[in-house]
Amino acid sequence: MAAGLYGHDAVFTESIDSLFEAMGQEGVALRSDWLSATPRVTVDHVTRSTPLLFAVGYALAATVSSWGIRPDALLGHSIGEVAAATYAGVFDPAEAARLVRDRVRLLAQAPPGGMLAVAASAATVQRYVDQDVVIAAVNSPTQTVISGLNGPIEAMTVRLRADGIVCQRVPALSPFHSPAMAYLADTERASYEGVTLRPPTIPVHSAYVGDVLSATTATDIEFWISHPSAPVLFWPALDQLLHISRCILIELGPGEGLITLARRHRSVASGESRVYPALPFRAGSRSADREAMQTLHDALTTAAAA
Repeated sequence: MAAGLYGHDAVFTESIDSLFEAMGQEGVALRSDWLSATPRVTVDHVTRSTPLLFAVGYALAATVSSWGIRPDALLGHSIGEVAAATYAGVFDPAEAARLVRDRVRLLAQAPPGGMLAVAASAATVQRYVDQDVVIAAVNSPTQTVISGLNGPIEAMTVRLRADGIVCQRVPALSPFHSPAMAYLADTERASYEGVTLRPPTIPVHSAYVGDVLSATTATDIEFWISHPSAPVLFWPALDQLLHISRCILIELGPGEGLITLARRHRSVASGESRVYPALPFRAGSRSADREAMQTLHDALTTAAAA
């Protein structure tokens, strides 16, 4: 989660501190657990994972920008779309941080549930899902994520494995991107009072619409408050992006989950497009975070000079 950059890179530190401060006391507790070897609340809990993914993603984008790199397009996954939209100017960063904080307060009230990564196409998985377990994300042609309350998810795990379909629980403690989260919308709407939404200054390829985010949709509150209960169409959005041109894709978040998916795309597999992580594949020492960012810096410098 990029803790090794904190206090080492001035731009990263200033950017993420400004977001923590905008979150108030929750931001103070979040930063404390993020930097602690023995956090009070596990990083998998929604009060830690969701705001950290947002804050780290935005701060990494600000850091790469300080190198003189300006993206041609942005693509986020789940809360990453809020980070992308914030970087693209749709949200003021401090307002976005407060909106994420308010969302997390509501998410923490969700009934216990979880998500299951299934090694199968969305079409295959569709034959199994029902009103209790739904498709939450289409990550690639052979990876679909389903979501639901604990009991139905556990029953679905048994059923899929009995049919020889490989599946694995995702480290999430809530049924994200399922109807179980629809209760948030009416309450979250109030958080947007006084918030100004603007058209993006950089194209945002939305994983909720599978296309470039229009000015109308980007400035529609109803679109943003639908995210916790709406499916993430990451692969369709990525495919649409990579059809435009050859790309250099940079994953601005922990690990290499998204670029691992991107490597399956024909544009990347053929070498037409390239992928680079900003952070190590797995959690490690804080120096590993700094080394990974330096490697990214060197790679982008070389690519720019080519």
